[in-house]
Amino acid sequence: MKIKIFEILKERNLSVYWLSKQTGISEQLLGKYKNKKIELISLVNTYKIAKAINVSIDDLIDED
Repeated sequence: MKIKIFEILKERNLSVYWLSKQTGISEQLLGKYKNKKIELISLVNTYKIAKAINVSIDDLIDED
């Protein structure tokens, strides 16, 4: 399972900084998600991210 947060951000020309400000999730933590230093994202943070970029949680997940 792959989380597509950063692909969606890139498609929409949005930055990690912007996402951090919208969600209250630190840029440092988002960077760890991006660099796969943390593989599990909490449900709360997943919800915040989905809401900020206006997608469903299902849209963030690539099960291939």
